[in-house]
This record gives sequence, C-alpha cells and structure tokens, in this order.
Amino acid sequence: MAQLRVEVVAAEGIAWEGDALSVIARTSEGDIGIMPNHEPLLATLSPCAAEILTVDGNREVVAVDGGFISVADNRVSVLSPMARVAAEIDLKAAEHELAAAEKRLNEGEIDEQTRHHYLRAHAQLKAARMAHGH
Repeated sequence: MAQLRVEVVAAEGIAWEGDALSVIARTSEGDIGIMPNHEPLLATLSPCAAEILTVDGNREVVAVDGGFISVADNRVSVLSPMARVAAEIDLKAAEHELAAAEKRLNEGEIDEQTRHHYLRAHAQLKAARMAHGH
C-alpha cells in the first residue's frame, strides 16, 4: 500500500517525521487532505492543528504557526516558523495564552501581530485539546 513520507520542520529543527496514510492541514484557501499519490502542491498554511494519520493507525497532531506545505512524489513537507507536537503542549498554558490574545483583541488591538498571536494560540489550544481527548 502506498504511503506518505512526512516531515514537519520548524525554525528549531524537525518537529515530527515519519510515514503516514494521510495529512490534514489548513491552507489560506481552506482545509486540505493529502493522501498517497496526491498531485504536486505548494500552498501557504494558516496557523492550525495539522493532523497526521500514521501507518500504524495513530493520530499525531502538530500545532503549526503558518508557513508552507509542499507535496510531491508521496513526500509531504510542512515548513513553519514554529511547530509543536500536541502531546508536548501544556493545556492550561495554551488556554491562558488564548485568553491573553482574546483580551488584547477585545481591548481594540486589531493589528496584524495581535491577530496572528490569536490564531497561533488558537491552533496550539486546538492541538492540545485533541491530544488530551477534549
């Protein structure tokens, strides 16, 4: 059976790599699902909780802070300034971070940096909740 070779690379190095059956991520155009033999693709990622279904049936969730996804010849590369495996994200800290970002938005800070902070915090919280079964 065909499979994908997946690498999630952040500024700090490889966050996750392995063989997978599928990858789901959010691009600037919407959610995308990648399966073996997918056509070549290069897309801009939005901050999201990317899901990877491994060949052994496990689901890995990785919070990414935007970046790019590249697909060619059953290889999927996710390149992001920040990427964290969901199991390593502290749920309480992620909730606190999202609350702080929401507070800034509610106080009228609508600049691009604040908006991006909110989206990054939301992606990390979603990933953490998925990893902890919430």
